[in-house]
Amino acid sequence: MLKTLAKTIDLVAAFDASPNPYMLLDRDLRFAGMNQAYLDVTQRTREELIGAYVMDIFGAAEGGPGHHDSQRLEASFRKVLESGDSDHLALLHYPIRTRAPQGETLFEDRYWSCTHTPIKNDQGEVTHILQHTSDVTELIRARPTQDGPRSALDEMLGGGVFRRAMEVEADNQRLEAERRQLSDVLLNAPGFVAVLNGPDHVIQFCNEACYRLVNHRDILGSTVKQALGEQGHLDFLNDVYETGEPVMGRQRAFNLQHSPDGPADNRYIDFAYQPIRDENARVIGVFVQGHDVTDVVMAAERQKLMIDELNHRVKNTLATVQSIAMQTARTHQDPRSFADAFEARLMALSHTHDLLTKSHWEGADLRSVLEHETRAHGAGRLSLNGPLVALSPARALSLGMIFHELATNAAKYGALAHGDGRVTVDWRVINHSAPQLEIIWSETAGPTVQKPERRGFGTRLIERNVRHDLRGAVDMSYTGHGLSARFTLPLETDA
Repeated sequence: MLKTLAKTIDLVAAFDASPNPYMLLDRDLRFAGMNQAYLDVTQRTREELIGAYVMDIFGAAEGGPGHHDSQRLEASFRKVLESGDSDHLALLHYPIRTRAPQGETLFEDRYWSCTHTPIKNDQGEVTHILQHTSDVTELIRARPTQDGPRSALDEMLGGGVFRRAMEVEADNQRLEAERRQLSDVLLNAPGFVAVLNGPDHVIQFCNEACYRLVNHRDILGSTVKQALGEQGHLDFLNDVYETGEPVMGRQRAFNLQHSPDGPADNRYIDFAYQPIRDENARVIGVFVQGHDVTDVVMAAERQKLMIDELNHRVKNTLATVQSIAMQTARTHQDPRSFADAFEARLMALSHTHDLLTKSHWEGADLRSVLEHETRAHGAGRLSLNGPLVALSPARALSLGMIFHELATNAAKYGALAHGDGRVTVDWRVINHSAPQLEIIWSETAGPTVQKPERRGFGTRLIERNVRHDLRGAVDMSYTGHGLSARFTLPLETDA
């Protein structure tokens, strides 16, 4: 313990006694320590600096002299904090405060060469920045200013050293500006971008689009396997790292977990994995870029489904129209009566189509279908009673045709052909263990009707739709007051 303390005291004493200026900043860029040489150079006191924000002391006002170099100084500090690596400013023009013999405060032009070194804890985190500065003002002032031949000593002490320092500093500034520009472009790119390091594919860089893909989980520093689990993309990444050949994919499905505790779901990704090489052309990492195209894939799937459904509906509708035309022609020899009957049945089909279109072909309820097909006969002469029953599009079309035939027959021969006649339609759900829909069509106060000697098209259409399309049963009887029809349909079976 005493030896450790003694070593610490020796280190502090050596730091303070060094003729080279040193100062120590914490992560907030506030002064945490400095040696006597630094206090002598800056003409400051320890009490004045400890805890102060460095740019409050040495920053220059925006637009004023020295502002550009002040920005460079702060940028160098920030770079050390972000990267964990040392940073160098080959040449920094920065005046320091001095006092004239009469006591007034003056500022003297000075040139400095600075090294900023990160101080890290046991976890490798930067806790402080150590600045070492060298005053190179005399070297800069020693540059020959007159024209004429220069000696080797002049070139070494003056122009050559200064010129090389300025060239290095200019290159550093250019490279830093390019690095910031590239970083901004990658961070704000619309597609996701990531940089993976080493054979385990450790995530070193991840832009905003990449974070959105994983619901802003903190994946920086994790391996791809830890962040995304075992999936096919690991095989692709391993191939790139081992062979040095890029890999590209389109609309590949990846199972991504958007939150630490939430479920994973499939996302479709366009991606490109490209090798990152060192100066010896050895692969040291993988550059990842791509786009989440899930919305595009899902839209294409929805469009295909809609086209398939449209084709199915068009074929069914054409088949229905063809059947209506053939059957109507058999029972109507007169062209005019054929045209009237055919048009009425097409209009019934159209009415139900209109009803379904309003619901985007998601279906319709039974009452709405009945109201559409019987509206022309007067709402006061029909009584509709029953619960809400949702119908699929196919079942709505079939029942719409059935109700049209019943209403047409009632208007021609049954209750609706007589002034006092009425039609009642009741429906309910029966047999709840295997639910069925029961619909009863009853005509009252109409003329006396008798069972027809032959089955007409309307009867055949009703029976075919009920038995084949709706997989149900129908029982039609003729009373002294009109037609009575009882339908039983499986409730859950779609056409």
